[in-house]
Amino acid sequence: MSPRLSDRLAELTLQLVDCPSESRHEEPAIALAQALLFESGVATIDAHDTCLLAGTTTRGDRPLILLAGHLDTVPAQDNRPGRIEDGVVHGLGSCDMKGACAVMLELLRDGVHEEEDRACDLGVVLFGREELPFVDTTLTPLLARRPELREADLAVVMEPTSGAVQGGCLGNLNATWTFHGEAAHSARPWLGHNAIHRAAAGVARLSHVPISRHMFSGLEYAECVSVTRIAGGVADNVVPDRVDAHVNYRYPPGVEPEAAEAQLRAWCDVEHSSLTIVGHAPSGAVAVDGDLARALIARTGGDVAPKQAWTPVAEFGLAGVPALNFGPGDPRYAHKRDEQVSATALAASYETLAALVRTGA
Repeated sequence: MSPRLSDRLAELTLQLVDCPSESRHEEPAIALAQALLFESGVATIDAHDTCLLAGTTTRGDRPLILLAGHLDTVPAQDNRPGRIEDGVVHGLGSCDMKGACAVMLELLRDGVHEEEDRACDLGVVLFGREELPFVDTTLTPLLARRPELREADLAVVMEPTSGAVQGGCLGNLNATWTFHGEAAHSARPWLGHNAIHRAAAGVARLSHVPISRHMFSGLEYAECVSVTRIAGGVADNVVPDRVDAHVNYRYPPGVEPEAAEAQLRAWCDVEHSSLTIVGHAPSGAVAVDGDLARALIARTGGDVAPKQAWTPVAEFGLAGVPALNFGPGDPRYAHKRDEQVSATALAASYETLAALVRTGA
């Protein structure tokens, strides 16, 4: 008797977890994914620049569904190798998102994409460098060099969502906020201007910007801005002449990138300071109204939630592909030392997607 689906998915997830693939070092995981597909007779369509395509990736007579996810992980925290314990896979990347990658690979290994009476075609898009700043993405260049991907009817980005469908995603804007002063001896501070004191006043002002809620396509997103890092000073007896604060601004779908940058500049328009944009990942379109999207939402209980984070849904949206977030991982465990995903969740995700491919809208 062949192993249960949940056991197969757990073992496959563990294989991927135990294969190191921290960002910029994804090659072993790409090679492993290729090998796993090859041993099941599934051909790889494209495999370079940390990307792998398999299954059907060109639109034919049937609607085309793409499953997408990243194989890279954040740095290890003494959580590799992984383990399976009481039906749960523990280890680096298990939740975000090697469990989801295992689901994608197993769907192809089981031949779901080749079943004669399927309603939809199925392709898999794996990529790396997702855990890095947006400027390092390999997905957007892939979508540019493979125009057939842009004809897909739906992309399912399998980020952790606890098995629910989440629409769109927030924009992610990062900036360096520099406060300028004049150095002096700390025994005679009146001879200079303390950049830390100026930074304290500016950061305090920004901290009073309220979290605001925005409705978009029936979903509520929270707009928020935070100072996440601050650095300055040269010695204990020197009044500092410069302080750099890192500002992170998350904004909702429907806001143009230029408007988001203008808003952040307005909030940070403080005397003796300057703002430099260092990274910007635009928000993602909320694609919940298409036939396939509605079918997926119905299969997961009929509810859809907002994605209160940034995901590659935005990249598919910019390429003209409707995209949703749906994956087996629980967001509470993403990037944590005790990262984990349950075999039951992996199997449920597999069955939901297999049914969507088989029956369509």
